Amino acid sequence: MLKVISSHVFLDHRLHPGLLDVFARAGAQGVELFAAKQHFDYTSRSHVRELAEWFRGNPTEAFSMHAPLFPDQEMGRSGVPSVNVIHPEKARRINGMDEIKRALEAAEQIPFRFLIVHLGDRDDTWGLRALEHSITALEHLRAFASPLGVKLLIENLQGEVATPAHLIEILTAGHLTDLGVCLDVGHAHLADGVGPALEVLRDRVRSSHLHDNKGDKDAHLWPGDGTIAWDEALGGLKAAPQTPAGVLEIHYALGETAESVVEKAKRAFEKMDAADRK
Repeated sequence: MLKVISSHVFLDHRLHPGLLDVFARAGAQGVELFAAKQHFDYTSRSHVRELAEWFRGNPTEAFSMHAPLFPDQEMGRSGVPSVNVIHPEKARRINGMDEIKRALEAAEQIPFRFLIVHLGDRDDTWGLRALEHSITALEHLRAFASPLGVKLLIENLQGEVATPAHLIEILTAGHLTDLGVCLDVGHAHLADGVGPALEVLRDRVRSSHLHDNKGDKDAHLWPGDGTIAWDEALGGLKAAPQTPAGVLEIHYALGETAESVVEKAKRAFEKMDAADRK
């Protein structure tokens, strides 16, 4: 299992080479860049170039990018609407896809493999319209991403639309055979459980978000700090037809320092290594 960490753990800081050095010291083989303008400003040529130069000079790869959730510098606190590519209003859908395409352009300098995409917000409801809008958005974004060498992965979320069963329905109905899934273990734990989610998604899983919670809220804790059975979860991921990458996606609100990220990420990566040896 490829050991990856999301820059989400430092979301309240501008992402710079020094923070990427932290991930490398922790033993990360890859980084998932979290596209939030106050953290990683994908619209800034100089910021993209600065990070691209680091990746060119280091063995740690730019494995993936998480698509933006908000278009502002404050993760929506400025009052702007979220990036929602399946919103009932056409203008909102177009705006959402345009914002994601702006983030995708960073792949011209930072050649990441995958883009992690959210379909809808938590209060969106499932139905034929959501299915159609999801397929249309994925087709549109795939056409933009493909020439950049990027493949799309859709993530299971809390709410009706992006459940494991509905993600498979979207991919099947849209004949989107080249698209995969990022299995978010924490989200699955808050729903029907990690095992059932993996059973539905196992043939499509290409990456995974690894974080813990206590079954009450999406806390994005370090693995082992919640109630997820990690031996079973990691064993199930390893047994998937294409063993996915394991991406530590830890919440920035935990206030981790560079030193604590190195220490805790090393411990989490050791769990992953142990699962690989079984």
